[in-house]
Amino acid sequence: MSESISQSLFLLGCSHQVADLSAREKISLPSGSIDEFYNGLGKIKGIEEYLLLNTCNRTEIYAASKSNLSRNLIIQYLSKFRNLDPEFLNRYSYQRSNHEVVSHLFEVASGIDSQMVGETEILGQVKKAYSDACKRNISGKMLNRLFQKGFQAAKWARTHTGISRGQVNLGNVLCELARRIFGKVANCRLLVLGTGEVAENTMEAFKSRASQAITVTGRTFDWCPLSRNKPSELAEKFGGFALSFNQYKDSLHLFDVILTSTTSGQSMINVEDIKRAMKKRPAKPLFLIDASVPRNIVEDVANIDNVFLYNMDDISEIANENLKSRMSEVEKCRGALAQKAQKLWDQMTQQREIS
Repeated sequence: MSESISQSLFLLGCSHQVADLSAREKISLPSGSIDEFYNGLGKIKGIEEYLLLNTCNRTEIYAASKSNLSRNLIIQYLSKFRNLDPEFLNRYSYQRSNHEVVSHLFEVASGIDSQMVGETEILGQVKKAYSDACKRNISGKMLNRLFQKGFQAAKWARTHTGISRGQVNLGNVLCELARRIFGKVANCRLLVLGTGEVAENTMEAFKSRASQAITVTGRTFDWCPLSRNKPSELAEKFGGFALSFNQYKDSLHLFDVILTSTTSGQSMINVEDIKRAMKKRPAKPLFLIDASVPRNIVEDVANIDNVFLYNMDDISEIANENLKSRMSEVEKCRGALAQKAQKLWDQMTQQREIS
């Protein structure tokens, strides 16, 4: 590929398709750095519109331009921002341009490019990223059309194909894992650290399976314990409890299933925390799910007896166990989305020529 592109769209991305969890952790952007990252990205010569999709499993930069745009400037910027060797970023990332960007976004939004094929959370994450870009006034005519058509394509895929058969989402997968370990989900006491979409979907899945002991905690609870905050709102929504963030480490032994899903980028549960908890529940297994990238739970926790620790790579393997039965639907979806992407790109190209 040449260094510069003279038409419209460019994408630099990292996902499970090209990088393992440890590499994705290094490239993923901490939530507190998004404003700073956007400020610097907008100063790159040639970029006129831009958008960041930063989830637990992918980091993607979408850029649009009417003039020559240097790929290397974007790669260098992300490398410097995350303090990475450019060769490392090249090894664990992919680049797309023009029509390829359209096809890629359609597959991402529909869930067929996800680590858990057909999962439903990604569309909400893409919509949130687009909404954020619109609020910042950095998504213009090209990206607006691209993402709006991407949402339509995703809706078509979920309506007209069987890619989401069984409602593939993290919450349902975690319930299935809990059932394998404990026998009945209804008997499991769940603690959720985090208040994002993954946390909410997990609470909803456990509630739908008659779980009566759902607890959620997050930093915002201790910031405003007497007012409306996300932990207390989620607790009320699912008939659960809100736990002070300052108390969660002392309460780990009370729970059977613990999910961490935060954007803190920090270790929140370590070996000593779990050893203390297991002394208070020696005969009971403990199921830990770290759905955060970077991870919130120290990996060595898995070496403790009767403790089951799963990260996003582990979960995706289980979620895709029935993938073979759905592969024909995935291929059907991929082919139809490719046609829709080509049609959109042809329209965008013709409009550019006319203008």
